[in-house]
Amino acid sequence: MSVIPVTMSAGRTTVIGGLLIALGSVSMAIYTPAMPALVLAFGTSMAMVKSTLTAYFAGFALAQLVCGPLSDGYGRRPIAGLFLVLYVAGSVVAMLASSIEVLIAARLLQGIGAAVGVAVARAVVRDLFVGQQSAQVMNAIGIMLAIGPAVAPTIGGIVLDLSGWHAIFVVMAAVGLAAMAMVGFAMPETNLSRDPARARPGRVLATYGQLIVDRRFIVPAVTMGTAIGVFYALGTILPFVLIDRVGLTPTHFGFGMLAQTGSYTLGGLVTRRLMAVWGAERLVLPGLIFGLLGALATAALGHGITPTYATVMIPIGIFAFAAAAIMPDLTTRALAPFAETAGSASALLGFIQMGAGFVGGLAATAFVDPVNALGTIFPAMLTIAFATHLLGLWWPKARV
Repeated sequence: MSVIPVTMSAGRTTVIGGLLIALGSVSMAIYTPAMPALVLAFGTSMAMVKSTLTAYFAGFALAQLVCGPLSDGYGRRPIAGLFLVLYVAGSVVAMLASSIEVLIAARLLQGIGAAVGVAVARAVVRDLFVGQQSAQVMNAIGIMLAIGPAVAPTIGGIVLDLSGWHAIFVVMAAVGLAAMAMVGFAMPETNLSRDPARARPGRVLATYGQLIVDRRFIVPAVTMGTAIGVFYALGTILPFVLIDRVGLTPTHFGFGMLAQTGSYTLGGLVTRRLMAVWGAERLVLPGLIFGLLGALATAALGHGITPTYATVMIPIGIFAFAAAAIMPDLTTRALAPFAETAGSASALLGFIQMGAGFVGGLAATAFVDPVNALGTIFPAMLTIAFATHLLGLWWPKARV
């Protein structure tokens, strides 16, 4: 059912929302094949190159907390346009970077700009749809979201081989400009209850404080954050597992990541059919169980199971297939009760998701062997998600 007169169809909302949300993860995934090359290009250490990812994660996660409330106060379109300008500027600075320090700063700016995609896209869906229709749109967005980040490493690897690392940031700038055009010409304003008071710092802090202690929000948010945040953590781990340990070239790594895309896309299509029969809510627990089984399988790598492309990617494929089943209901449930502050709720949901991925990726740096990092962090994050969801089942008031 609609909560306001619908100004966009479900299909149009899916396309715009999917492209905006994918901007953040695509900007990370298209870049990862170049990380080993950047060590040589700047004559620096791998730790410094990893800092570019850390800066991007930090900017992305923290900026959501700003752009979400701003979109509640001033509208989805103007805030999306403003932050996309920052993203394009960061891409240009990164392309021209003469040192690793400048690249770190540029990636921070990119992360800040890309953050608007997640916060605004989910808020737009909440502005227009609720209930099962919202879950269906979120499912379709999820399928689009899977395609972008998984195709991006392939594109990044090819661009790296053909034109060098600078060209990767040219591609990012072009994508940012395309997103600006889409917001400017194809996305109407969906926030019909704009109130600048919602963007005042005191009001923002109060809103976030209310969300954090509201069981209707925090249980699905933490469950989804730790489960879907795994994808961001894997983005910082898998290049070093598959390139450094398994021996794939950057191009082969990019093509190899298509397995993750295919698995999530297939899971999304199966989920779409199952939702029509069972509803989205009943798919969450089975999805978490299968995802956890896939994660636990990676713990055997290096302990009797030799890391190969198959032994690494089959468990990840199982997880990706299962993850598609949990996203639609958890997103809808976390945002449904908060119509007037959908931007803030969406921003905090994204912050928890990205923050979980950031913490997972940061924890990976404590491991000398990336295979051990994969086999430890991956299962740990899925265990937290599973336990949080069980808490929600046993705690009825946490459900919408």
